Amino acid sequence: MGFPDASTLRFRPATDDDSPGIVALVGLCFSEYPGCVLHVDEEEPGLLTPSSSFARFWVLTDDAERVFGCIACTEHDVDGAPGVELKKCYLHPAFRGRGLASGMVRLVETHARDADRMRIELWSDTRFTQAHAVYEHLGYRRTGGERDLHDLSATREFHFQKELAS
Repeated sequence: MGFPDASTLRFRPATDDDSPGIVALVGLCFSEYPGCVLHVDEEEPGLLTPSSSFARFWVLTDDAERVFGCIACTEHDVDGAPGVELKKCYLHPAFRGRGLASGMVRLVETHARDADRMRIELWSDTRFTQAHAVYEHLGYRRTGGERDLHDLSATREFHFQKELAS
């Protein structure tokens, strides 16, 4: 089965049944970067139960329910104010450059506004430069914060934040 037309894809809340598709998508995205490996059981067990492991988790699917994109968020204070953390933003390479990643980020921003959580933060692997460009285009700014995850991929991350307008 080939790729669907991007115009037929839709966003919907994830269920735990989406886990195999989400894991396959994240693994595909990780494979684009040397040394970046996905160990679900050891480092990303939330991908096995997306609907209960995050405040919100969405997938981008076709009519056959194949997963081509995903994004999630958790809720917590960001610099002392109610906020959300944007997480698990991955898009199949065949669908990049079509505005779908921006649409996924808007899902998180809409959820944050609806929950009166006007600060959003995210951490992104230093290797994911294309994602950084998308985040910066959407108004996220690097804070200068960096962290090492001490994981199997030797991940180092940059910190980004955005203050939403009411």
